[in-house]
Amino acid sequence: MRIAILDDYQRLSLELADWSRVRKQCDVTVFDRNIGSEDEAARLLAPFEILFVMRERMPVPRSLIERLPNLKMIVSTGTRNRGLDSRAATERGIVVTHTTGLHATATTLELTWALILAAARNIPYEDRMMREGRWQETLGMRLVDRTLGLCGFGKLGQAVARIGQAFGMKTIAWSQNLDQARASAGGAELVGKQELFARSDIVSVHLVLSDRTRGLVGAPEFAAMRPDAIFVNTSRGPIVDEAAMIDALQRKAIRRAALDVYDIEPLPVDHPLRSLDSVVLSPHLGYASEDNIRQYYVDGVENIEAFLAGKPIRIVRD
Repeated sequence: MRIAILDDYQRLSLELADWSRVRKQCDVTVFDRNIGSEDEAARLLAPFEILFVMRERMPVPRSLIERLPNLKMIVSTGTRNRGLDSRAATERGIVVTHTTGLHATATTLELTWALILAAARNIPYEDRMMREGRWQETLGMRLVDRTLGLCGFGKLGQAVARIGQAFGMKTIAWSQNLDQARASAGGAELVGKQELFARSDIVSVHLVLSDRTRGLVGAPEFAAMRPDAIFVNTSRGPIVDEAAMIDALQRKAIRRAALDVYDIEPLPVDHPLRSLDSVVLSPHLGYASEDNIRQYYVDGVENIEAFLAGKPIRIVRD
């Protein structure tokens, strides 16, 4: 059989897991770049029986699955992949499996606060200025007594709130299903969406991408924010109207943004976000810790070995 390992940008898959038993039965090909279109994916992946997909780095919709005649198995890292149509695969008799994740929520929490602190104190910009021989170019924002607005108050949003409260921040929260009891239990004040954007010194998004949340943060929300406020997104790019966000940043209608996720990933080289000093950028690192990535590949190899033995494990059930 032939295995395609997709979107392994750093070529870590063969290093972090033991593929020796699999490679006795299979040819393994590593794709270290993102495949740019469905037509290209259909052409390149048509010969393969097994796809190893790194979360949502490349969509695998029904239309692509139907163009892969040899496909027999998909390994998707993590427990949830909204870019993969597992139902379409199952209907074709393709086995879809998942992997475990050690601390994906914790690593996203840590990155969220790394971005908040970097944006509040303008660390990336000051780092660049230091390397040019300059000294203290900007003034940062303190966190104590500031208001942290959480757009989404599930497990991750509540964890972000606890760190903010440890810094002495007031927490307000909104989501479509949030009620006062759950907000109060997490130490937050329940507010309306527009009020959250208007009152917050820092707004951080912690929502799952769905039809209800796509484009949820747009021009009206950025217009409500104060010019000295910071916007943070470590959830999914399409939750935010990217054009409206860029417009607000270019007009200096908000102080700064800190982003880990984007409409198109990897972010195009000529994307306007790359040219704005008022944006802190990271390349979707929320889940990408060494521990998590290693576990994904180790579990994925186990899944393939079990499939080859006729006893598949960690099967995704629709």
